[in-house]
Amino acid sequence: MSITQQYLLDTYRARSLGEPDVPAPGTDDWKVVREWRDERHFRAALAGRPVRRRLRDALARWRRLPT
Repeated sequence: MSITQQYLLDTYRARSLGEPDVPAPGTDDWKVVREWRDERHFRAALAGRPVRRRLRDALARWRRLPT
């Protein structure tokens, strides 16, 4: 059974029981990624390590390269 089929089955079941609809697959993916990143930054700060934004730092270095 695919994710879409499971979602449709869960939605049908929720509606037939009068419960709220289930969220669509992938709806909260970015929220989970942000929470994971924030947790990583929090743990780094507690451990006394610098909080690094690797992607942002790499992009900034790339932009500063001489052309």
